[in-house]
Amino acid sequence: MTDQTRDTWRKPPFIANPVLRYAVILGIAAYVVITAATLPLDWDRASQGLTRAARIFSGAFPPSFERSSLLIDGFLESLKIAILATFGGVILSIPIAFMAARNIAPRPIYYLGRGIIIVARSFHPVIVAIIFVKAVGFGPFAGVLTLIVYSIGFVAKMLAERIEEIDFGQVEAMRAAGAPFLSTLVYAVFPQILPRQIGLSIYQLDSNLRASAVVGIVGAGGIGATLANAFGRYDYDFALAITIVIVGVILLSEAVSGQIRKRMK
Repeated sequence: MTDQTRDTWRKPPFIANPVLRYAVILGIAAYVVITAATLPLDWDRASQGLTRAARIFSGAFPPSFERSSLLIDGFLESLKIAILATFGGVILSIPIAFMAARNIAPRPIYYLGRGIIIVARSFHPVIVAIIFVKAVGFGPFAGVLTLIVYSIGFVAKMLAERIEEIDFGQVEAMRAAGAPFLSTLVYAVFPQILPRQIGLSIYQLDSNLRASAVVGIVGAGGIGATLANAFGRYDYDFALAITIVIVGVILLSEAVSGQIRKRMK
């Protein structure tokens, strides 16, 4: 029994020192307790919120699809926003990804590309949407600009990491043959990253379709703006109908994009 216990492999703990390990656990637990105790929670307001939530849900059923034309217009606007933003974001992400690839770009260009990606990823789309709404006004144009920034933050980062994983022997062969820099990128690098680029584009279109409903709530157009207006008019039954349509469209989009990605493998 002792030999079997000795021969049994066990995964080593993340922190080997038991004193330090338990100190970290106690520190995290103490931080959670202190945070919960000092957070300004208004329990009276929270209890009143339950009453308001019950009133909202009671007014939402059954959902109303009477103004289906308004709902369809909002959805089509969200679809247009998602498609334009995906196209613009992917087109801009390709050069930024090459700039942010350590094995391709010179050091100053690399830092510039990484800086652009970090800035694009630093803010939630809702915050970016608020900025663009203030800059260009309410409407779908602010939504398109917002989701272009959102697309760059994801697609450029993932594509740059794929570029850094390529077989660099093809690049060295092109350089040894005297090929210029642009030709090297087109014939030695881009064919290796094309499958990942297509997959990222499909995924980002699906993600932008979901995000367009969120940024529309702050005035960036699309179905989100229709939903915000419904809540503003206390049309909870119409708001529920919009929510059902959003969930249905996202499920359909997820299924279609999943099938496309499966066929690409």
